[in-house]
Amino acid sequence: MQRRSIMKGAIATGATASLALAGCSVEDEPGEAAAEGVDFGLPEGEGEIVIGYINWDEAVVATELWRQALEASGYTVTTQEFTEVGPLFEGLSSGDLDVFLDGWLPITHQTYMDTYGDRLEQLGTWNENASLTVAVPAYVDVDSLAELNANAGLFGGRIVGIEASAGLTEAVQNSTIPTYGITDLTLETSSTTAMLTELDSAIAAEEPIVVTLWQPHWAYAKYDLKNLEDPEATLGEAETINILARTGFSDDFADVAGALESFAMSDEQLADLENTVFAEHDGDVQAGVSAWLQDNRFSDLVA
Repeated sequence: MQRRSIMKGAIATGATASLALAGCSVEDEPGEAAAEGVDFGLPEGEGEIVIGYINWDEAVVATELWRQALEASGYTVTTQEFTEVGPLFEGLSSGDLDVFLDGWLPITHQTYMDTYGDRLEQLGTWNENASLTVAVPAYVDVDSLAELNANAGLFGGRIVGIEASAGLTEAVQNSTIPTYGITDLTLETSSTTAMLTELDSAIAAEEPIVVTLWQPHWAYAKYDLKNLEDPEATLGEAETINILARTGFSDDFADVAGALESFAMSDEQLADLENTVFAEHDGDVQAGVSAWLQDNRFSDLVA
């Protein structure tokens, strides 16, 4: 996933990462200090920890949250952005990455877990209400996935998707489309950035558009959207967001692994954090997370 064009500040890195991993772009800006005066409540430690992420909003903010917490506790943190999920899981399973904070289970990333799971550690679940969606602006007079094909012309024969390798894309392509006989619309994939840009433009012009999306996501706070009903449950039930690590991470960083295992954010906390970053700070991730930490205790998230 490519970086969102509205983001003014990228996730920081504490060190320059190797370009050897395919499918990733590395942030090479110097990391900013953690939010001033914040007591993260983590044991002091040392060593380098590499966090991989896809530029999905919950992954972006969670990664920066933990970067600040770990660096304030003495660790050197490198973050690596991947454009595709597959290479990230490969890097995690090979030990080139230490942690991934945004594993959606048991559906979205299950195929990757089937391939790489025996070489990973699952450290815990930090949100239990994640869901895949297909959404339209509230002003669009279509309410169900079962109505899409009959209204293909309204949407120009297009479903605006995200990355081709995303579990969401796989679910829509292999389950939703055949189940509802959606033969007159094509799922077009590119990036989440491109999808959000098209969504923003369509809503500004009050034009119809149908997009693949997920919750929690800040778009639901910014726009008046409705999820198309999925009576056949082709997108699955609510999922959990999990922390995955390379084999041996818990032995090498026992205190960090313990804190990650206890990490939890409610839907409200996550939505508030995303809103602070993407709305109040216009996508400046470092500044937005730092501001959120001034009003919210990190130690409560790992209690």
